Amino acid sequence: MKAVRALIAIAAIGVVGAGAALFYAWQPALAPIAPPAAASFDPAVVRKGAKLALLGDCQTCHTAPGGRVFAGSLAMPTPFGTIYSTNITPDPETGIGQWSEAAFARAMRAGVDRSGRHLYPAFPYDHFTLVSDDDIHALYAFFMSREPVKATAPPNALPFPINVRLVLAGWKLLFLRQGRLEHDPLHDDSWNRGKYLVEGLGHCGACHTPRNLMGAEEKSGAFEGGEAEGWRAYALGAASQSPVPWNEAALAQYLSEGFHPLHGVARGPMAPVVANLAQVRKQDVEAIAHYIASLSKPGDAAAISVTAPEPGQQGPGIVPQSAGSQAATPMSGMAIGGDIYAAACASCHESDRPLPFGAIRLSLSTAIGGESPENLINIILAGIPAAKGTAGPIMPPFSGTMNDAQLAELVDYLRSNFAQKAPWPDVDKVVCAARAMQRSAEADKLNSGR
Repeated sequence: MKAVRALIAIAAIGVVGAGAALFYAWQPALAPIAPPAAASFDPAVVRKGAKLALLGDCQTCHTAPGGRVFAGSLAMPTPFGTIYSTNITPDPETGIGQWSEAAFARAMRAGVDRSGRHLYPAFPYDHFTLVSDDDIHALYAFFMSREPVKATAPPNALPFPINVRLVLAGWKLLFLRQGRLEHDPLHDDSWNRGKYLVEGLGHCGACHTPRNLMGAEEKSGAFEGGEAEGWRAYALGAASQSPVPWNEAALAQYLSEGFHPLHGVARGPMAPVVANLAQVRKQDVEAIAHYIASLSKPGDAAAISVTAPEPGQQGPGIVPQSAGSQAATPMSGMAIGGDIYAAACASCHESDRPLPFGAIRLSLSTAIGGESPENLINIILAGIPAAKGTAGPIMPPFSGTMNDAQLAELVDYLRSNFAQKAPWPDVDKVVCAARAMQRSAEADKLNSGR
């Protein structure tokens, strides 16, 4: 009898617990509205929202290759499966046309859509929760003023139980902290603006901070580096492994131009970020640089002074006298990698020619001196295509001229010779993964008709 009572009690506790969890997880639907006319929004507010959308990198994630802008359907691979971005045009059936501003704000700050479904944190609402009311209003005005596009994203490819959205309520209970950033009187307005953009709308930590086994950012490891779409998002601030410390001026140039003579070129997921930042207010880019520079140890970059190269006038920048000096003689046992470097790389990376035919000295490359080889391998395979309308850096792709073994030999040589560090482990496996990622990207372009 006691055993039966104990079982009944346990069952009752389980039912009550399940009910409480369901009550916590459940979110009500918000009433639909008739799509507001684009002309109903203040044009100045819409323009402000357009700049904020650039700062938030919204188009990058909500536009599929070959697809309509903001119509969603971009495949976003995660360690848990593939998530497809949603349509955020004001189409009433497949987009956000029936969303009130309250519904939009709830999605941004709490990760819940108009119908009450929990959103996956691939949409970085854990950062967007810091966005101000005025900026939410401007973003809403901008998106509701776009051309409606009828487009439905493919279903997410996620395993059980992650495919059950109610599970996300538990993730939020553990990791989502809603709130606003308070002005810090110990710092100037530019620093405070930079922090607001970096930690809020710009969601830099979403890529540049490592994540735990549940996909949440490690708060104790903020900006210590992370993974993004097969690329390494390098550590920022004091944890940076850049051979030359970043300073505020270098950060501002890199973020607005996508290149700096002592740090190289922005590629991978960082390329669209700088393309967007090139279109926003200079003061905002400078504020971001000011805040990120403050994360470094005092004095780290005090002695760095660089003049950006002018096409046809000078080389890629001022470099340490020792830069590249060890490139002439391959180290013992690395003759193959050294031969490949001499044939394919040295003529650009040791020429000190101006852009676009010159390239940085490889002893300055974080891709070679950093903690993982992904970025170096990706750049060698894909190259750097010529930019439109500017004399930016260029590099031919070597995916069709080097096999996997040759690429691994070159990577090992560059690592040992220019960074003077031990080889990365499992370079061959990283090469195979990078090849697979490249094939997948090429297939997506073909399927989209591009």
